[in-house]
Amino acid sequence: MSAEPVQLSPQQARRIALAAQGFANPRPSGRTDRRHLRKVLDHVGLIQIDSVNVLVRSQELPLFSRLGSHDRSLIPSATKAGELFEYWGHEAAHVRTEHHRLWRWKMEQSLSGPWRSAEELLKKRRGYVEEVFQRVVADGPVAAGDLSERTEKKGSWWDWDHAKLALEYLFMCGRVTATRRPKDFARLYDLPERVIPAAHLNASTPSVHDAQRELLDIAGRSVGVGTARDIADYFRIKFAVAKPRIDELVESGRLLPAVVHGSKHKVFVHADARSPRSVDARALLSMFDPVVWFRPRAEWLFDFHYRIEIYTPESRRKYGYYVLPFLLGDQLVARVDLKADRANGTLLVPGAFTEHHADPKVVAVALAAELREMATWLNLENIRVGTKGDLSKPVRSALSSRVIVER
Repeated sequence: MSAEPVQLSPQQARRIALAAQGFANPRPSGRTDRRHLRKVLDHVGLIQIDSVNVLVRSQELPLFSRLGSHDRSLIPSATKAGELFEYWGHEAAHVRTEHHRLWRWKMEQSLSGPWRSAEELLKKRRGYVEEVFQRVVADGPVAAGDLSERTEKKGSWWDWDHAKLALEYLFMCGRVTATRRPKDFARLYDLPERVIPAAHLNASTPSVHDAQRELLDIAGRSVGVGTARDIADYFRIKFAVAKPRIDELVESGRLLPAVVHGSKHKVFVHADARSPRSVDARALLSMFDPVVWFRPRAEWLFDFHYRIEIYTPESRRKYGYYVLPFLLGDQLVARVDLKADRANGTLLVPGAFTEHHADPKVVAVALAAELREMATWLNLENIRVGTKGDLSKPVRSALSSRVIVER
């Protein structure tokens, strides 16, 4: 006979979810090092990568959200030390090298079933992909531009020439891996044995079934509380594949059926989940932070409808270009448009908007404090607040002498 579902209030569900992501822990007060990065990764599992650098590259923000002002070399130094490698773990992401074994099934599937454009390349230019691979063997690490045959101007964002397509195919198959070039953030492709420590590269390969189940267990722990689709999406495992593995985790007691009062969703709580009495968080979240990266979950759990507007024409943007959710306590209380004007040493805040359930005066004081910490972290001396949104004026007041008023 199955046990009764765990009964949760919406507040308890949010606190469990945030504790799973590390937000029930106080930020460190002293110097940060790779031990702090490892603790964040214990909670989040991986860190999604994005190259847009309007404020700061998105992969730095999950650390700022959880650690506050910290050493910005933590991720590059961990990669150099062989603790992280890049793979399509959610989207492009920094993944622990110790988890390399858990992604080999996906690499093998990519090898046997390439996506359409890669398949066309393999048919059109037999031997070309192997030639590119041998260039990496001989000359790696290499950037796609080092091998490019392009003669015309690059078109759209995903306008890959054959060299880039071949490298991406090899990357998906795990025959090459990648790091990032510091000056322009370009992918540098190299052999896995030159990037990933032998102990992890040579670790025994689990079955596809066991690897997927372990990933979903990690996902469940990082989610804390969520639906089966929330858990499946965490590492982008197709739901039809994930569902039987999730059922096994329920059967083994790793996931516990739960009910969130007032929600129609069937949810699960991870066996390792903490349920703190309160969460005293204050954080600006990356648009690719695990708290909000699966939009349906942000809506049912936080009542937060969120869409990225960086790809939306300016005339159709509702909130701005680079808009981050603001977490206060256990709720998402605002969204803030941000930009770093590095030439003038200024953190720009074109707009700030309160959520319907939040008190602008309370939010403004907390947001002002977070903006000050962010400006300090990014070595920006000033903060300039624009006029868009109901929260802009209260934030200007809260910042007082640190603010330059936009006129």
